[in-house]
Amino acid sequence: MQTGENEQALRKIIDFTRLLSIAILIIHFYLSCYRAFDKLHLTHKIVDHVLLPVSKMSIFHHTWSAKSAALLLLVVSLIGSKGKKDEQIRPRTILTYCTTGLTLYFTSNFLIAFSGYYIGLSILGYILFMTGGSLLFRMIKFKSALDIFNNENETFPQEERLLENEYSVNLPAKYRLKGNERNSWINIINPFRGTLVGGSPGAGKSYFVIRHIITQHIRKGFSMLIYDFKYDDLSNIAYNELRKHGGRSFYVINFEKIMHRSNPLEPDTMLDITDAMEAARTIMLGLNREWIRKQGDFFVESPINFVTALIWFLKKFDGGRYCTLPHVIELSLVDYKELFNLLTTEPEIEVLINPFISAWKNEAFEQLEGQIASAKISLARLSSPQLYYVLSGNDFSLDINNPKEPKVVCLANNPQKSQSYGAVLSLYVNRINKLANRKHQNKCSLIFDEFPTIYFNGIDNLIATARSNKVAVTLAVQDNSQLKKDYGREQADVIMNIVGNIICGQVTGDTAKQLSERIGKINQQKESISINSSDTSISRSVHLDNAVPASKIAGLSSGQFVGMVADDPTNKIDLKTFYCEIQNDHELLEREEAAYEPIPSIRQPGKDEIASNYRLIKIQITNLITDKVTR
Repeated sequence: MQTGENEQALRKIIDFTRLLSIAILIIHFYLSCYRAFDKLHLTHKIVDHVLLPVSKMSIFHHTWSAKSAALLLLVVSLIGSKGKKDEQIRPRTILTYCTTGLTLYFTSNFLIAFSGYYIGLSILGYILFMTGGSLLFRMIKFKSALDIFNNENETFPQEERLLENEYSVNLPAKYRLKGNERNSWINIINPFRGTLVGGSPGAGKSYFVIRHIITQHIRKGFSMLIYDFKYDDLSNIAYNELRKHGGRSFYVINFEKIMHRSNPLEPDTMLDITDAMEAARTIMLGLNREWIRKQGDFFVESPINFVTALIWFLKKFDGGRYCTLPHVIELSLVDYKELFNLLTTEPEIEVLINPFISAWKNEAFEQLEGQIASAKISLARLSSPQLYYVLSGNDFSLDINNPKEPKVVCLANNPQKSQSYGAVLSLYVNRINKLANRKHQNKCSLIFDEFPTIYFNGIDNLIATARSNKVAVTLAVQDNSQLKKDYGREQADVIMNIVGNIICGQVTGDTAKQLSERIGKINQQKESISINSSDTSISRSVHLDNAVPASKIAGLSSGQFVGMVADDPTNKIDLKTFYCEIQNDHELLEREEAAYEPIPSIRQPGKDEIASNYRLIKIQITNLITDKVTR
């Protein structure tokens, strides 16, 4: 009990122990150096008479035992002593005092023949050791001073087992736990619950995560759609991995280096007018990203309805012979009078075109231009011979996960032309989503690098329903703010919150805060120090705090990732969260990339062939108008 009486009693015991230590040392000096004391006339008969029986004690038979007993009592007195704690005391200072003191204290035994030197060095060594010991018990053992960024305190156990199944993606990693580095695994055992890969440029999204999702899913027999924003970074990986495992056809949609042709408005895949409406919405919102936040406005919905009418008319005309996006673009440029006369021949689109015809008949030309001109201006940006050539062919169908003909399809974009190409590629994604997200199809993986650069209408619905149809969706984004800019706040929040697996590198701001809250809190030991004129005290407490603060996420190095994985009923994961560094075998990957074969050129159409196709589409629309008017 810390009462005044107890403290006083303890102090007396300490003082007596230390006094006893000094007394043993003095008696030892008197007995072992008696001749020197006698010459200096420092002896006395009474003292000799008192010390005679004491000298017969065993500790005084040898120099080493006497000095060791004195030192042992000194240590006991130091253990019980209390002094003002000092944070300036360093272990090196203590070690120097104690080592020097012990050395002088015991090596002086060899100078016992020289009494003066022996006594002097022994006393000096005793004092130095006592000084070092007192400093030792006044030193503050303050852990927080060594871990100024709280790194060790914010570590937590992570999954160290390799949990693998026929769908999983497994990434080897290393993490720290209480000062030790340990091996772990990021086990995405249920990719069908959606995967979001985040991180600023250079965080390692593609190199550490996306490439492994591609290679492991190809090995496991997945059909695949890859949106390759910086062609051919991901396409090259997919092609060379597919060469090893085979079993699927490989196709590339590229508007600059033309390889394959495909019609995203293939009439056989559009079952009713709602399919045409979704295609029209995708292409128009892809071309005008600011319209995404204005859906429902009159001057946003009117152009979409207009394009829907054009698509459905071409789908119904002559068995869908001219149902392609280039034909839609050319048909939109036809004069109003001829166009409306043409569209009124199809009853199913009468409701869509009635507002336009009414405005035209009532000579509300300003309103009509506002309704239609925005559609024409937007579509005119796609009037390119190369785009027309790719979009008007049909080398393969877009049902990529058809069990009879599984495919790996790469959609190539160019960052310098991403706005125009992204709108068309969005149409491909929309149509493939419709065909892939069905029952009784092959397992499928949809991977979107730099996802905000395309418009995917209904991505939240795909993630929510794809699990039962074995469709794995992987979205790579740089930041939540990027999603909000291109998709709007509500849609961005839905995307961020609906995915089951999230792997995120360095991000800042709201994204880092949201991710820190998602990972949760852990018990952490905190220390605080209080210093005043008479005493220094340390207090320790344990409380819940963020396992990975937002500031740590903002300072992650390339290859370091935090996040959480989802499990399934048949394979439970208790440790879902992680804060680790993914391990890539850099030398092996370099050797693999050096051995990669370039993607072969399937076709090399000449400029004449592309220009001829461009003119043919214009002629076909002109002939269509002429034939209809004649009828």
